[in-house]
Amino acid sequence: MIKRTLYFGNPAYLKTKNEQLIIDLREPGETKQAAIEDIGLLVLDNQQITITQAVLAKLLANNTAVITCDQSHHPTGMLLNLDGHTLQSQRFQAQILASAPLKKQLWQQTVIAKIVNQASLLGQRRQENKFLVNLSKNVLSGDSSNCEAKAAGYYWKNLFPEFLNFKRFREGDPPNNLLNYGYAILRALVARSLVGSGLLPTLGIFHRNQYNAYCLADDIMEPYRPFVDKVVCDIVRANGRFLEMTPMMKQQLLGIPAMDVMLDDEKSPLMNAVQRTTASLSKCFEGNSRKILFPVL
Repeated sequence: MIKRTLYFGNPAYLKTKNEQLIIDLREPGETKQAAIEDIGLLVLDNQQITITQAVLAKLLANNTAVITCDQSHHPTGMLLNLDGHTLQSQRFQAQILASAPLKKQLWQQTVIAKIVNQASLLGQRRQENKFLVNLSKNVLSGDSSNCEAKAAGYYWKNLFPEFLNFKRFREGDPPNNLLNYGYAILRALVARSLVGSGLLPTLGIFHRNQYNAYCLADDIMEPYRPFVDKVVCDIVRANGRFLEMTPMMKQQLLGIPAMDVMLDDEKSPLMNAVQRTTASLSKCFEGNSRKILFPVL
């Protein structure tokens, strides 16, 4: 069963009773509830939300990713469970001791999967994608020839309509704002699943920024980024140049965890696919497999 994504954009008081999340809405002054065990992602996007410690403790015990947003309504923080798996210590050790050749092979698989999905999205948008298709076939171990960067340059140049004159920068013009929001949701999903698979999100296979607490999440989310890009493309098609964040756009981006993806010839919600991906990564670290499972777009 797919876990629910709950978003709170208005003033509210969140408390708990009998394993239920009790939601007191100040406007229109009504009370709702949701089973905590059904919640996978909770987004707090209002400066007048009050949440009790008991709620936080139960959410984290349920491995729910709790995201907080800043005054500009963009995700700025994330809370995760520290004790996500019964064999966590054993899996931490396997992850720490993973050899350099294994990490290079895993990164090669990751880059190939990302470029293949980028090529697929361009194809769906009726854009020329042969360059990316060919590039995906030439990724070396550890991506030593930097195919990921070559693919990115071509991909971003051709993904959006020419009238946007789009350049991918975190602080750039729209639709960068929409991409940032969608990637933040995706990053939380991946980090949550890594913890649930007994892995440490900080220790990456490629990303190594000493100031980044989610290096492994940033690695594993790469092949999933085109799924976010697809949602943003649909928003651009419907809104043209008018791409300042609206509630409807936010609703579409918050639907990313539930969107259907194909993984190992099976259709499943993206959130469930991420769980299978991180479980397969854990098997690779433990020496029980040599392949990460990634979805195809």
